[in-house]
Amino acid sequence: MAGKKNVQKGYPDIIYTKENHIATITMNRPDKMNAFTPEMSDSLYRAVEDSASDDDIRVIIITGNGRAFCSGADVKAMAERFKQPDSPAAMGQRRPDRVSLHLLMQKCLKPIIGAINGAAVGGGLDFACACDIRIASDRARFAEVFIRRGMLPAAGGTFFLPRLVGIDNALLMAMTGDMVDAEEAKRIGLVTMVVPHDELEIATLELAEKLANGPTLAIQKTKQAIYEGLNMDLEETLKYIQGKMQELNKTRDHQEGATAFVEKREPEFRGE
Repeated sequence: MAGKKNVQKGYPDIIYTKENHIATITMNRPDKMNAFTPEMSDSLYRAVEDSASDDDIRVIIITGNGRAFCSGADVKAMAERFKQPDSPAAMGQRRPDRVSLHLLMQKCLKPIIGAINGAAVGGGLDFACACDIRIASDRARFAEVFIRRGMLPAAGGTFFLPRLVGIDNALLMAMTGDMVDAEEAKRIGLVTMVVPHDELEIATLELAEKLANGPTLAIQKTKQAIYEGLNMDLEETLKYIQGKMQELNKTRDHQEGATAFVEKREPEFRGE
């Protein structure tokens, strides 16, 4: 999904673009299967942070360039870069106000769509799981390969996997490190949908545009409510939702949605 307009400068190892209320973040180390470096990790963090704070952006797409989505950490590059403690990437990683990238993605109110173009393994799989919705190419493959190094999923996998695929499938993936193809990933709930590889960009943009043209405030509060609800019981959730409903009742988009329903026409939402 590279090559879009409005390319943002100063983001090493990724291509970061903005167009039509959609930010697209493309990991761009195809020769290394988009393995994380400190520079890439820093760029990803800053791009998500920037998209989250940009009032013109309503949806974020994350994908990879080449045959992989992300193969996890480039351990050699990480070790070399962090030998230079004053490098921008190393300093960025140590910012005292910086939370983890995955927590930043969950706290970002804007929907994040992962367009999984190829292999997503190890930290790359955990990164894909941190997206709100995952559209996978039929060429995509998934594995929690940490176990092959005598480790456990270190980048959120133990949190995300059981919530997406159930405890038994999460344990199976994490304890074997076996590869899961796109159709199996769809069957167990790891991805939202699977499309032919050549249709991945079109399918992702169609969904992104649908969300971007929807009632922005309601979509954002829906994402927030679902994640907050993971830590609440039913009684707490109902009280929480009541407050959100009261807020949305005052919005122009709610008034437009109700009026359009009565008038039997498509609503024109403005995110107000």
